[in-house]
Amino acid sequence: MLFFVGLGLYDERDISVKGLEIVRSADAVYAEFYTSRLMGTSIGRLERLYGRKMKILSRSEIEGEPEWIEEARERNVALLVGGDPMISTTHLDLRLRAIEMGIDTRVIHASNIASAVPGITGLQNYRFGRSATVPFPHTVRGKRIVSSAPYDAVKDNLIRDLHTLLYLDIQDGRFMSINEAAALLIEVAEGRGDAGFASRLAVGIARAGSEDMCVRAGALSDLRRYSFGPPLHVLVIPGRLHFMEAKALRILAGATEELLSRYEL
Repeated sequence: MLFFVGLGLYDERDISVKGLEIVRSADAVYAEFYTSRLMGTSIGRLERLYGRKMKILSRSEIEGEPEWIEEARERNVALLVGGDPMISTTHLDLRLRAIEMGIDTRVIHASNIASAVPGITGLQNYRFGRSATVPFPHTVRGKRIVSSAPYDAVKDNLIRDLHTLLYLDIQDGRFMSINEAAALLIEVAEGRGDAGFASRLAVGIARAGSEDMCVRAGALSDLRRYSFGPPLHVLVIPGRLHFMEAKALRILAGATEELLSRYEL
């Protein structure tokens, strides 16, 4: 069987008891950390708590031709991933491939940023619309390209009074900050003539699941200058707010009454 084991939000202790039992009893243990990272731990600490050595898989070994899956025909193989295993379509693709190969699969769920954000901010989970990722700019034929996709996702959600969770890019050891993401969103908005976007309410979350988690609500232009500390970061652009959501953002994230008054339903 191929087990997909979620490791949770931040460090080696976030794994479930069920997940830990499976890791300790598996015949082979693999892990991948390019779709998500556990910033509060290390490979050594993971191996010490779990009592197992693990092989870290590269992106090509996950998305290319994952020959290691063949082992699960005759042995129990555990693939460890940050967060919840099926939040990433990459892992869904692996599971479907395994099933098509005649290999049994099982998913061991865990905490993840999508489920944690409503609890951290007080924003109601059923009022989140489509999420998006803010990617780093790239260069094509000498021209700097900034993706407009996250801005478009936010605007589509705002039409429906829905909140938007924005994941921030992880690339070759670089971790996008809330400050960088806010600046990129404002750049796209200003290019569209949407000057008011910079003053919209936003919520930044850093190091979710850790003891030194940082949560701050304010105008997007203010978050661009706020010091959130080390990664990982995510950003939320809320729609209009239920009075309980507004109260939560004031108490939990330091939003001002003046700013909140513009967004209450």
